[in-house]
Amino acid sequence: MKKNSHFLKIFTLVFLIIAGSEIMWMKGLQPLELNLSDYFVRLHAQNILPDNDIVIVNIDDASLARMEGKVGSWFWPRSVHAEMIAGISKQKPKAIVFDLSFVERDLYRPESDALFNQALADKDNIFFALVRLPAEQDSNGPELKAIADKVGLIRTSDAVDDARAALMPPLAIDPKYWRVGSVNFVNDNDGVGRNYDVYQNLYGWLLPSLPAKVVSDLGYPVPTLDEIILSWRGQKNPYQRLSYADLYDDFNREKSLRSSSELTDKIVVIGADASALHDIRVTPIDSLYSGLDILATAIDNLKNQRYMKTAPAWAYLLFCLISVIIVSQCFRFKVNAIVVGGSLLGGTLLSLLASYLLLDGLILLHMLTPLLLIWLYYFTLELREYLIERQSRKRTIELFSRFVNPLVVNELVSNEGLSREGESRQVSVLFSDIRGFTSLSENRTPQEVVNLLNRYFTLQVAVVFKHGGSLDKFIGDCIMAFWGAPLDDEEHAKHAVDAALEMAQVLQEFKQELGQQDADFDVGIGIHSGPAVVGLIGSDQRKEYTAIGDTVNLASRIEGLTKGVSRILVSRDTMDLCHDHFDFKPFGSFKVKGRAQDVELFSPGERGLNEANTDKENSVEEQSKTNLVAATANRGN
Repeated sequence: MKKNSHFLKIFTLVFLIIAGSEIMWMKGLQPLELNLSDYFVRLHAQNILPDNDIVIVNIDDASLARMEGKVGSWFWPRSVHAEMIAGISKQKPKAIVFDLSFVERDLYRPESDALFNQALADKDNIFFALVRLPAEQDSNGPELKAIADKVGLIRTSDAVDDARAALMPPLAIDPKYWRVGSVNFVNDNDGVGRNYDVYQNLYGWLLPSLPAKVVSDLGYPVPTLDEIILSWRGQKNPYQRLSYADLYDDFNREKSLRSSSELTDKIVVIGADASALHDIRVTPIDSLYSGLDILATAIDNLKNQRYMKTAPAWAYLLFCLISVIIVSQCFRFKVNAIVVGGSLLGGTLLSLLASYLLLDGLILLHMLTPLLLIWLYYFTLELREYLIERQSRKRTIELFSRFVNPLVVNELVSNEGLSREGESRQVSVLFSDIRGFTSLSENRTPQEVVNLLNRYFTLQVAVVFKHGGSLDKFIGDCIMAFWGAPLDDEEHAKHAVDAALEMAQVLQEFKQELGQQDADFDVGIGIHSGPAVVGLIGSDQRKEYTAIGDTVNLASRIEGLTKGVSRILVSRDTMDLCHDHFDFKPFGSFKVKGRAQDVELFSPGERGLNEANTDKENSVEEQSKTNLVAATANRGN
């Protein structure tokens, strides 16, 4: 117990260090974690409706094809967008958000840029995208304090006065019309985009994202966060989409065919997801998700304050710590591993179900990593327990195979009957001693005698095992065996007598192998049934599975009374337990050393076989009793 407890403490400590490193830093299981959370998010999003106030005006493949004959191929003159602004503005939308790049002036059509800027005059609800270039290019960018007012930078107490940043503002637009924000959508390490910037910290200067700029200017509160985890809505293309070409054509008709208020009080996002323009990203919802819908989702989240939140890493570590300690205590106190595993399975299913249900509360939990770590801990301990148990069973099989039929040993192991190292059992004990051994050894060399005894014992032990007995020991040329342990055996007396009868039969066959010169070779077998202490008995260095007690002593005494009387004698206790199965011949009651009461002895015979020999047995019965009295006088009292 102490050794196991010490191992658990050390292993648990080491495992928690590894688990903490995985949760806090290594994140080797993160791909699996993200795949599962994406699946949950995808299921959950199907039941979430998008904000009806957000409408996308889409430059799709059809728009490119239809507009080509009117305004030319892409890139269109910016005067086209000016006409679009004029048409949409008449319907009084909340905002017009361009998800298009205006970073370069049109050197070949400057008049087109001029018309575009004229369309922006007197309008304070039109927003444009700004691109943050890689930080490696910051030294070539403008000083942030010089452009802070133009791009909407927010100065913090940590702002660096001479800081520079590489930015790509919409240079085709007059700076006085700049209402800009960044549109950087950075993928996670697995190539999937899940977060959107709110504010980027540029050396202490906060650059708002385009969604944050739009929502803030419309009067909605915006959290001061680096980024938000997007709460997705619906499936692919969830927001209402209008064809750019359809609107353009309608705005240029003398009489409009469309509703004059379809964009009233809407946040109109203008952009392109035509296949040739490649504005598609990988998201939890789809691997070909429009950048327009990503921008719209971010605006939706900030406007409605419905973006995802997640627990800090330490919370997952604490959950893992508590669970691991609980599992370790279960193993320490030997709680059934199936119960522990079942409880762990139930806890895992509940945790995953809670992870999904909490999405309704905008809480995104990443439970897979701690759960996998807890299962790894459990399986590691369970594997150790299995290996220990396997080694223990192997040792037990090696030990008990010396005493019991290997088939019985396997049953012992399978029924977990391995802990009986000292208990009182009802058993039948058999002693079998060789008669005429002296004359047998006189005519043979020592090696021949040993070989002969080994051959004889092998035959007799096979009989003991055949009838489910346990071999206790060899005492010189005597065999001690018992029934009723280590396995329960309600018919232990019957099986002991069966074995004795077959041992007598095997003896006859063995005597035929010896020949006439060893005709005096014989055995005496005594059996008694009663209580005995059975178990592994001995010193720490050597233990043997044996039976001790008065029942054993009496069985030995009965075997000693067989000489010159009967090859097999059993006590009344044994006879009473199996008298329905054998024909017993009584030999009377006799005193036995160590016992105050007389012992009644009987000789068993198999039914159906004894009837043919009845006359012969009757003729010798009187002589047998006379011999028994003489033997008792010599050994008893």
